[in-house]
Amino acid sequence: MSQGKVWKYGDNVNTDVIFPGRYTYQIMPSEEMAKHALEDLDPGFAAGVKPGDVVVAGKNFGCGSSREQAAACLKSAGVQAVVARSFARIYFRNAINLGLAVLQCDEAVDALETGDAVDVDIARGEIRSAKGTFRFLPLPDSVVGIIEAGGLLEYTQKKLAKE
Repeated sequence: MSQGKVWKYGDNVNTDVIFPGRYTYQIMPSEEMAKHALEDLDPGFAAGVKPGDVVVAGKNFGCGSSREQAAACLKSAGVQAVVARSFARIYFRNAINLGLAVLQCDEAVDALETGDAVDVDIARGEIRSAKGTFRFLPLPDSVVGIIEAGGLLEYTQKKLAKE
């Protein structure tokens, strides 16, 4: 479960504004990537985001190019989950591979606003706030395992170590 505040955006938030295209071919540590998260959409995001915060958006979050940095920069910034009406499929998979929870929940998108306090409980499939409890589409156990492990690489390493 993560506790944090909401950062809300609209529809079609693309990978160029999640992680600006001008940085795509620069090699940088994750801490530096976090400093550029959403800078072209919300210049105050990187300075204000705290571990456990949640990005809420409309439909087609992560559309655009398939760059992995668009998921990595949010995770590096401490974002625990992105809640949206829908996701671009490649973004959805990149986020899961990196251990960033991506959750579909129209009711939460409708109700939550920037600054609202939220708790996200992936195991229970709930987003809780003063505005209510919202159930999101459940994630398969394997996906929950990947997120809990911190990403696909960590999940695979743990699984192999048990064999």
